[in-house]
Formats: sequence, C-alpha cells, structure tokens
Amino acid sequence: MLLPPKYRHHRHCQSTFWPLILKPRFSSSTVPHQCRLLPDCPSSDSDSDVLSFLRRAAPSRSAVFYWNTLIKRSVSLQNQRTALQLFDEMRRLEWVPDGYTYPYVFKACGDLSSLLTGASVHALALVSGYTNCNVFVDNAAVAMYGRCGSANQAQQLFDEMLERGVFDTISWNSIISVYVHIGEGRRALRMFEKMVSTGDISIRADAVSLVNVLPACASVKSWRRGTEIHAYAIRRGLLDDIFVGNAIVDMYAKCGLMDEAKNVFDRMEVKDVVSWNALVTGYSQTGNFDGALGLFERMREKGIELNVVTWSAVIAAYAQRGLGYEALDVFREMIVSGSQPNAVTLVSVLSGCAAYGALDQGKETHCCVVKQFLNLEGNDPGDEMMVINGLIDMYAKCKSTVKARAMFDSIESKDKSVVTWTVMISGYAQHGEEASDALVLLSQMVSDEYKMMPNGFTISSALVACARIGALRVGREIHAYSLRNRYDDAIVFISNCLIDMYSKSGDVDAARAVFDNLVEKNAVSWTSIMTGYGLHGRGEEALEIFDGMRKARLKIDGVTFVVVLYACSHSGRVDEGINYFQNMKKDFGVAPEIEHYACMVDLLGRGGRLDEAVELIKDMSMEPTPIIWVALLSACRVHGNVELGEHAVNRLLELNFENDGLYTLLSNIYASARRWKDVSRVRLLMKRAGIRKRPGCSWVQGKKGTATFYVGDKSHPMAKDIYNLLDDLIYRIKKMGYLPETVFALHDVDDEEKGDLLLEHSEKLALAYGILTTASGVPIRITKNLRVCGDCHTAFTYISRIIEHEVVLRDTSRFHHFKNGSCSCNGYW
Repeated sequence: MLLPPKYRHHRHCQSTFWPLILKPRFSSSTVPHQCRLLPDCPSSDSDSDVLSFLRRAAPSRSAVFYWNTLIKRSVSLQNQRTALQLFDEMRRLEWVPDGYTYPYVFKACGDLSSLLTGASVHALALVSGYTNCNVFVDNAAVAMYGRCGSANQAQQLFDEMLERGVFDTISWNSIISVYVHIGEGRRALRMFEKMVSTGDISIRADAVSLVNVLPACASVKSWRRGTEIHAYAIRRGLLDDIFVGNAIVDMYAKCGLMDEAKNVFDRMEVKDVVSWNALVTGYSQTGNFDGALGLFERMREKGIELNVVTWSAVIAAYAQRGLGYEALDVFREMIVSGSQPNAVTLVSVLSGCAAYGALDQGKETHCCVVKQFLNLEGNDPGDEMMVINGLIDMYAKCKSTVKARAMFDSIESKDKSVVTWTVMISGYAQHGEEASDALVLLSQMVSDEYKMMPNGFTISSALVACARIGALRVGREIHAYSLRNRYDDAIVFISNCLIDMYSKSGDVDAARAVFDNLVEKNAVSWTSIMTGYGLHGRGEEALEIFDGMRKARLKIDGVTFVVVLYACSHSGRVDEGINYFQNMKKDFGVAPEIEHYACMVDLLGRGGRLDEAVELIKDMSMEPTPIIWVALLSACRVHGNVELGEHAVNRLLELNFENDGLYTLLSNIYASARRWKDVSRVRLLMKRAGIRKRPGCSWVQGKKGTATFYVGDKSHPMAKDIYNLLDDLIYRIKKMGYLPETVFALHDVDDEEKGDLLLEHSEKLALAYGILTTASGVPIRITKNLRVCGDCHTAFTYISRIIEHEVVLRDTSRFHHFKNGSCSCNGYW
C-alpha cells in the first residue's frame, strides 16, 4: 500500500523519513565487536549504556535487536515519544529497522494518535519491503490507523492484505477492533461475520476475536448476536477464558439483560475485579440500585480490591437514585482509600450534587477537579471537557446559573461541543425565570457565528424551556426545525417533549396531533398527553387516554395514577376519582403514596367535601407531609373555611414549612371573612419572618414578543390605552350583570376603591394589551405566576362574550379557556 495521498507531498514526511530511505547501508553483515560486549537481554538500568554503545557502533543487521528492545521498553513504559525519538535516531545513525521494529513504532504512533507520523513510518516500511509480505508489520499498521481514527486507510490496507493472501486471525481481529474503537459497532459485526464465514480452516475466531466483537454487540444493543457469540464461545471451549467471560457479562449487562449477565457471572469459576465491575456497572446503568449496592457490599466482604470502575459505578447508582449526599459519602470514602477518580467518577459525583441541589458539595467537588484532574499531563482533552460540562450542569441545576454561564463563556468557541451548549441550555430551561435565556442561547448556537447543530437532547431542552414560559410560537418553530432535520434517533423523546410543550403552552389539540402521529409510543407519551388533558380540565379525554394505555398493556405505575387523580380533580369527577383511588392497589398493584393522598385531598376539597378530606387525612397510613396540608389549605381558601384553614396552617408550621404562599392563602381566607385584623397580623408575621409576598405577574404573547405586567403596572408605553380599554370593558360587562368581587381586593378599604384595585390586577392588564395587539380571531395567551384571582376569572368570563378572541389563561394550577361567556374549568379551579 502506498503512502495515503494526503501525506504524499507533506514536507514533514519528506524531511523526517524520506532522506533516510535513500541511504540504507551496513558496514558489516556480522555483529560488530562492540556489540558483542552488550548483554543478551539488556535491563532498564543498562539502557543508557546500551544506547551509548549503539551510537558508537557501526550499523549491523543482527544488532538491530538492541534498538528494538529499547523501543519496545519505551512503549511498554508509556514513553511513546521516547520510542519515536529512538526510532528517529536509529535511522539518523543509518541503522535499518527490521520486521520487529515497525510493530513497536506503529504501536507508539497509535497510542499518540499521530496519524501523520504513523503514515510516514508506513511509507518507510513499504519502500523497505516490510509491508504486503510481513503479516506482523501489516497487522500493526492496521491497528495503528484504527487508533488514529483513520478507518478508511485501515480498511484499504486490510483489503490489500486479503488480495495478496498475507493475513491471519490477528488481521481480522485488528480490523474488527478498528471499527469498535471508532464506535462503528455494526461494521465491526459485519467484519466478524465475514471472518467466521471465510471457510478458511486457518482463520477461526479466537478469544481475542470474541473480546473485540462483544463490545460491538453491546454498543448497538444487539443482544441476539451477542447470544450467538456466547453460544460460539461455549462450542469452542472459549468460555473458560476470563476475558471472554467478562466480555459476555459486560455485553448482557449493557443490553439490559441482567439476569443473563448474572447467570454467566455465577458460572465463571475464575473471577477478577473486572468480572465484578461488569455486573455492578450493569446494575447501576439499568437503575437496579439495590443490585448494585448489594454486589458492592459482597465485594467488600470477599476482600476484592475496589478500583475506580467499582467506585464510579456505585457513585453513579446513588446519583441516579437522587441520593446526592450518599454519592458524596462514597466519593469521600474512595478518596480516603487512595483510589484516584477518573472523568466518569467526577461526572457521577457532580450529577449527584445536581440531583440534590447540593451547591456547597458541588463546589467542593469543583476544587477536587481543579487539584486532582484538570490540566494533568496525559489527560485526554475529551475527558476534561466531559468534566467541565458536568460542572456547568451541576451549577445550573443548583440554581447558580451565573457561575455556570461564566464557565460556559470561558470555554473557547472551538472547544465547545454540542454537549456543552446543551447542558447550558438545559440549565436555563430548568428554571422558569431564566427559561427565556435558554431560547436565546439556542438561537446563538444555530446562528452563522457558531453553526453548531443541536442534537436531540438540545431540542428537548429547548422545548422544556418553551413549556416553562408558554412560548408557543417559539415551540412551533423548534418543532418545524426538528422535522426539517429529521431527528429519527430521538424521535420518541422529542415527541414526548412536544406533547408536553403544546399542552403547557395552551394548545392541547396540537399535543394530541403529535401523540396520534407518533408511531412508537412509550409510557411517557401516554402520561404526557393525559397530563395535558388534565391541565386543561378535559377529564373525559384524560380518562379515555388512561383506558387506551391499559389496552396497550403498558405498565400503570404511581405516576400514572397521580395524573389520573389530578385530571379527575380538575374536571369535577369526584366519585370517579374516589373509585380509582380505592381500587388502584387491588386492580393495578399500586399502593397509594403521599402524592396520591394529596391528590385526593385536593379532589375532595375542590368538590366541597372538606369533612371527607379531613377523615382521609386521619386514616392515612403515613404521617401527613406539607403537601397534604397545603392541599387542604387551598380548599379552605376556596370554600372560606377559616377554622379548618387555621388548623392546616398550624400543622404546616409544626413541620417548619414556611413560604409566602402559606401566609398568602391564610391572609386571603381572613380577608374573605372580612377579618382585617387577622389579615394585618399575618402580614406582620410575614414581615418579622423576612418573607415577602411574590408580586402578581402576568405575561402575554403579542406581535412584538412577550409583554410582562405587574399589579398596578403603568410602565408600559401603551399604559394609557390599556387602562382606557379596561375602563370601557368593565363598564360594558357591568351592564351585562358583572359585579366586582371585592373580597379579592385584600385591603380594608371601601368597595369603590376595591373596584379600582381589582382593575389593576396583572392578568387584566395583560388581557387588555392582548386585545389591543392581537388580530381578530386569534387566541390571546396569558400566563400568570400565581393562581388567577377570582374576580379576574369572573371578569374574563364576561369579557369573552364581547371580544372576538378565545382567551387562554395559564396559572400555577391549570389552564382556563374563556370563550363565548364560559370557562373550560366549569368552576373547578
């Protein structure tokens, strides 16, 4: 094979090796007198002496052995650059490499991923007559090209070897390894199939072949082919090889077949730490927390040495379970044991910190990363970027987005991968108040300046951001982008996010269209559309979806029942909800958890059956948590039950649950009962506790983007027009029978002034702006950061009779669709 075209005229190739090819000579065909004084097998201590002798000795074919020994030792000690320097010096001193020299040099080039040097050495071997005739040299060259990421050149050389008949089992193993190394699992499997079907009795897959190809099965989740290879190993008696056994356990584990993996593991007579790690890692990656932890404890009991893979698997298992502090404890134990963390360990620890919002522990881990990992000699730059991406993700999920963004901005544009962009976008999307920043960053990512192609996770994160802020227009644009770019590999994941985005942006019918067009639906798809119908008060459709899910024989779990009970609650289906709750254990094997009890308290409370809600709480098999008492308190607010509301607040305070929502609800209950002294007392308590009530805020999508309004807001350029329109609308609906519900003006002032205060509520201001800026017939979409005011709800119902718009209002609880004088909630809100 000739030197690849891209290197044929390369100046470095010519200057370093080409002149040396032109002057090969030996002064003697016998061993020089000086070399006879050298030891037969030089040790590392004598390397300098040997090299000194070789520099002075005349070149000799038989003495090349000593150069080969020095080069081989350098490679084995991971001193690849030293090996190449020795090779270069050898040629400079006019020694001619032999068939044993080149494999070691190719190994050094491959370890350094130095394609240019490797191709130059290959050219030298070619003109020296050591390729296309020496299978050892050719096999090493194939492996070198693969490790340098040049699969095409490896395949070209391999094809030439087949044509000339210069190949063996190692040749096939080398080319299979090339494709596994670059992540081309399917091509690796095809090469293995060709190997075993050659019909050449001298070419048989050996233990190395199986160890090479089984990871390819795992990478493409081809457990059927993995099973065939397992059977082949049994027939050929290769299963006793510990490396083959480990590879089979690892293959089954990565394919999610943990029972098969454990069966092979149990039958292995000889096991090493790799055997145990394969199983521990498999349990961790498949979410079997108990299995991973149990095996970890067994390793300790048996005194098996724990290495970085073991520790990393257990830390990852805790992190995936959301047990951040436990993951950190194991990490500290690992450091004390003297085991050095690698990139996987650190990313798992950071994931644990992110899952628990443990910012302080995340900062500690950051310090560990700086001291023990970043910028160390020999580090893989890809591993370093993986850890940096993990740090950005941790800071963002711990609500320290300023720090996360600072790290993101500190990375040079050329070094930012799609993962880097995605973790930052995902971080913004997690927090409603910063979700718009995620969409700005996505726009920058695909701009002409950066031209970075988003992957499926990027698209999904951006859709989450749209869902957070109800950005329907942007969500539609992202939907169109995903269709144009055909994200087939992530279609189910993206479609589920689209269903969620459309539902939470007020267009549940579009969500249903996405659901219906989805060929392959999973449990998340069904649950997402069911949740969407629940949010919009369309309980009948939600329960139809639940029935469809049952007919599809999908697993019904606790999350599904939370959605079902929520849908019943928000559509007034009290008796149906009670029936589902009472039979979920018997019919589906799902025991009620605290979330299901909270849904039931909410269901009964909305239906005015407060006594039944209290009895349900008393009969709970577990201690009520704050979520239970908040649900009861909300029901007391709706029905004006002051005594029960005070009881719920007292229980919440006993549980050290304090926030602005708690005091606001109690204040509203007192205000509804016109107990103004109690209202003042609650506000004084809030002031002393340093708790500030969140100001009401509403935003509406207009032609020129999104406009935001606060209560009493007069800062908008169109403020005069907005208030004039509101005055006119209120005047007109009063003639239709609207009476301001002054109980929602939570101040001890006269009714006329309360009416003026009600006029300034943020959702009314947003509605007026929407009417002024939205074309006739186009829905007006409003989002509020708090529960919608009762008076505003009534006013919107009247106003929907005199405007040519459907008004879609999203608050913290649900959606309200106002049209032709009615609301989709039917009073259950």
